[in-house]
Amino acid sequence: MPAAATPENLTPALTAEGLALLAAHAPSEAADDSAAGTLTLALRKEGHSADVVSSVVQQLQLRARARAKFGEFADSLFLTRAGLEQATRLKVAALHAQRFVAAGVTHVADLGCGLGADSLALASLGLEVTAVEADETTAAAATLNLTPFPTARVVHADATSLELGPDDGVWLDPARRDTTSSGTRRLFDPEAFSPPLSFVESLADQGRAVGVKLGPGLPHASVPGTAESVWLSDAGSVVEATLWFNAPRRPDVRRAALVLGADGAAELSAATGFPDEDPEAARLEAGELADFLYEPDGAVIRAGLVADLAERIGATGLDERIAYLTSTTATATPFARGYRVLNVHPLHVKQLRAWARSTDVGRLDVKKRGVDVTPEQLRRDIMTGRGKTKGGRTATLVLTRLGQRRVAIEVEPLT
Repeated sequence: MPAAATPENLTPALTAEGLALLAAHAPSEAADDSAAGTLTLALRKEGHSADVVSSVVQQLQLRARARAKFGEFADSLFLTRAGLEQATRLKVAALHAQRFVAAGVTHVADLGCGLGADSLALASLGLEVTAVEADETTAAAATLNLTPFPTARVVHADATSLELGPDDGVWLDPARRDTTSSGTRRLFDPEAFSPPLSFVESLADQGRAVGVKLGPGLPHASVPGTAESVWLSDAGSVVEATLWFNAPRRPDVRRAALVLGADGAAELSAATGFPDEDPEAARLEAGELADFLYEPDGAVIRAGLVADLAERIGATGLDERIAYLTSTTATATPFARGYRVLNVHPLHVKQLRAWARSTDVGRLDVKKRGVDVTPEQLRRDIMTGRGKTKGGRTATLVLTRLGQRRVAIEVEPLT
């Protein structure tokens, strides 16, 4: 696999020879290690230098990976491995940009712009953008990516050093990974980010229009009382938590879950603080297991909106501290996946193994909340001796607690 991007191996792709090779080959030709190796050998046989080939193949590999975030736009971007890991998905960046437009902001400083995904979205809506990036290689990539937009410029500098204009809005995507000799590791303390959350708050204290993208694991205790917090999920995966201050903040929203799916965007929000800190927030009430079970979207859980969702769909919780809901009626909602309850089994491996055998289970999906069980291991234990069974039915078990009992609830997804 090509090495991680450095100034030395990104530069050869920017030569006339490198650019010609990038234009002549599609990312699909380097989509996996085998394909990348084949392309590398072919280009070397054509007489291209090792440095140019390595740089070009790396860019094609990264572009192939970047399609998940940028679609076809990825084919023209210059990328780094670390920058791609943190880059905002293009459709999500568009939502960020729309906030600033709605707030009447005309110039945005993108502090810690990375590869420039959010700057691209801001500039495409006609905003003036100053994109600031401390890493030299990433700043170079961002400069190339923003070249088509005359209203955007890139500054290679520390994000905290930029002198801001009085009316400038600010967008931040702090670095949340620490680079080590063996790769990168994720950081969880907001004060360990670069720049730290306290710097973000200092900008907001100036009255500026400020937005900041953080990881979805952001603790509720770290959310400033002056911010609106939004957890966003895309196709079932929670990808970020965003804080908004001052002009972009909605006065009637304290926390929200924004869910992007095949049918578009849907939002669930609350004006109250989080349930663990605000006595006015909705509280989840426990009830008996009924005919239908609901698994809330991860963004709903992260935003502390499980009780709010329960009120919306007429459901109760299985337990006040477990994020499964139950109801006597089937309700379509973008904020949860629904299941029909078929049976309730004791959470015992031998009994579940006998159940799988007697009911011809060929594929088993296992979910869990509220019990100390590893779903993958339990699935292997239940399916032991069945091998790769051809045919057979697909079954789903939800491992959880009903009162003091540990149970495996057999369900089938609602369509």
